[in-house]
Amino acid sequence: MGAIIDHKQEIYCVGGIDAIDRNIMRQLQLDARVSNTRLAAIVGLSPSACLRRIAALEKEGYIRGYTAILGQSDEKDGIAVIINITLERQTEEHLNKFEAAIRKFPEIQECFLMTGGSDYLLKLEVENAHAFERIHKEILAKLPGVARIHSSFSIRNVLKTRQRKGG
Repeated sequence: MGAIIDHKQEIYCVGGIDAIDRNIMRQLQLDARVSNTRLAAIVGLSPSACLRRIAALEKEGYIRGYTAILGQSDEKDGIAVIINITLERQTEEHLNKFEAAIRKFPEIQECFLMTGGSDYLLKLEVENAHAFERIHKEILAKLPGVARIHSSFSIRNVLKTRQRKGG
């Protein structure tokens, strides 16, 4: 890491993050709605120093946004669909075209470049099989360079977490 700079209560590493920054991020993962005053007290900073650190973490891309995890009653939960995609070719051009295309569809919640048997793993949530059929026909089947699509529907969610461990 770079040099350590001390501005009153504010101690941070130039060119990286320190233990206080990691603690701020951990606390925001637990409760992104925590007040700045409360967060500052938890991490041992003044409210203004805490706010400056959060702004710096956002500017540097360590904090990319804040998300609301929407709850639904069990009988109204959507069906999670995991989709394995295999491309015709794995050249940089094919990967880039596929990734650019996938970003255009908000229905697809997550997309991972994978090792192993498939090139990409997609995650989405649908209301029912009919809704997935529409997505399959209108989106997945038209993605560039796709050789194989393998979809699996979840039976139920056993564990859902929003917090990254070790952060």
